[in-house]
Amino acid sequence: MKVEQLIVQYLYNNKKVSIQDIGIFTLSPDVIIPTESDKETSLPLNSIHFEYNTKAGKDDGLIDFIVEHSRKIKPLATSDLESYTILSRQFLNIGKPMEIEGLGTLIKNQQGIYVFEQGQTINPKLENNTVRIKEKIQDEISFSTPPKEPTNVKGIVLIALTIVLIAVAGAIYYFAVYNKDKDVPVDQSVVVPFSDDTTSAVVDSTNLAKIDSANQTTNTLPLNDGYTFKIVLKDYAGKEAADRAFEKFTKFGHTLLVAQKDSLTYKLSMPFTTPLSDTLRAKDSLRRFFGGKPYVDL
Repeated sequence: MKVEQLIVQYLYNNKKVSIQDIGIFTLSPDVIIPTESDKETSLPLNSIHFEYNTKAGKDDGLIDFIVEHSRKIKPLATSDLESYTILSRQFLNIGKPMEIEGLGTLIKNQQGIYVFEQGQTINPKLENNTVRIKEKIQDEISFSTPPKEPTNVKGIVLIALTIVLIAVAGAIYYFAVYNKDKDVPVDQSVVVPFSDDTTSAVVDSTNLAKIDSANQTTNTLPLNDGYTFKIVLKDYAGKEAADRAFEKFTKFGHTLLVAQKDSLTYKLSMPFTTPLSDTLRAKDSLRRFFGGKPYVDL
């Protein structure tokens, strides 16, 4: 259905329509539009009033009506309406009448004003456009659907295969990383507080007898304490703070050492008997568990 026909049908339904930059048409409320599309009805005299207005704005209701009946998107329907009004004003400005079937004729007089002359017959509602739309829909179904079926099936198979591959790769990565973290050994040792007032120590059970014997005579850690390396969890300003942390974490079964770093600082560390090549993994594991910035102490 053409834009002109939709404008007329909108006026029949809503009794008023604004044509941008041209004017406003108003239909008398006494006029009854026939419901049958093929029935012709004469327009009563003076049943349509036209108000000339070059500043008339867009009629949003008309645009929605065009979208609904033309099945076009709103920007395209708006563009069609603007093209119609621009072309109509060009015809009027060169002296040609603008005939609107179902309403009448617009002309431009010598004073440059648009004047409306009402027509005699109501424009019946057209259904040809609806038939064409139905035929078009049937054509799209009959020609488009068969060739698309194998493509859609292939696409679904590819998507499913991709999802399965991603899931398998994710599972392999997860178990690889998880098992890697589990490989970091942490000594399960016996906690023994030393008798001197500067250090407390945690020693491996295999070296307990040796270190206890040394402590009975020297009351200090032996030069070789049986550990390959230590990871310092945190430095504390004062022995009292370090001892509190020592007592807190050893209650959970961790093997820890407290040693004096300098005259004011004490360090809390965890000893290891594994090869030196494990220092990086051990440090990363302790950082994730305890937080902070642990470092290696050989």
